[in-house]
Amino acid sequence: MIKRNLKHTFSLLNVDYVRLNPKWNYRNVISPYYRIYYIDDGEGEISDAASSLKLEPGYLYIVPSFTLCNLSCNDYLGQYFVQFFEDSIDGSSLFANHRVVLKTMATEMDINLFNRLLEINPGRGINRSDNPKVYEKDIYYKEYQELNNQQNTSVYLETQGILLMLTAKFLNPQLFKHPEHKSIPIKIAETLNYILVNLHMDLSVNLLASRANQNVDYFSRQFKQHTGTRPLNYINEKRIERAQYLMATSRMAYSEICTQTGFDNLSYFSKTFKKLTGMSPSEYKKQMYQVGFNH
Repeated sequence: MIKRNLKHTFSLLNVDYVRLNPKWNYRNVISPYYRIYYIDDGEGEISDAASSLKLEPGYLYIVPSFTLCNLSCNDYLGQYFVQFFEDSIDGSSLFANHRVVLKTMATEMDINLFNRLLEINPGRGINRSDNPKVYEKDIYYKEYQELNNQQNTSVYLETQGILLMLTAKFLNPQLFKHPEHKSIPIKIAETLNYILVNLHMDLSVNLLASRANQNVDYFSRQFKQHTGTRPLNYINEKRIERAQYLMATSRMAYSEICTQTGFDNLSYFSKTFKKLTGMSPSEYKKQMYQVGFNH
């Protein structure tokens, strides 16, 4: 018998039912958390870099974390939505190699799951102003974790179960194309874990190669062969993902986030952030709040 341990858990951010109108119209949205929608009325559109999907009644949609997408509603849209963070023991993501918007037909059980999630997590909707002068003074993203901490064990486990069941809908072979399994050398796997734990440290290629007791050129070739990218690119991607997470879950100043994610100065941090997300840190933060608060 094969023993499997669940590596991934979720932290609830918001869950609610809303009636949307044409004001729900956003482009180039990228968030550090997951979104799952169930549409029960009206229509809209959601798209990523690869495709465009119609939001229509009777279907579920998922937007994995760090997935660039566009959201729109031309008339009206009845939408159940849940937003949640993903945690894992090794920093990996279920959708690390598949960050695209997915769609699948809903069942009566899925609707019941959304209603149950709303029932056991009351007051978890988004009822804030989209005025920057208001939301900059807010402690909104800090509140979500405090609310999770207040959940009793029964509610916490049931919430986890529902989020896992809804997410599992999108992991079937027809929707989710698993990458070909490749055995990663232990030294590369250990390096990936070291990077995730030490993003705030100086992570030069020379240091990583030395830790693996390998020649720098050989190490870099092995790293790219098994991850698809060069070591410094991987490090910067993970640092910016961590920065996005900190921007959503803390009140840290940019200078502190810069330090926490291992960037030498704010200028390089901002340049790298814009290169990887398409927007400056301040533009990203404003977009993040506006999309959330305008539900």
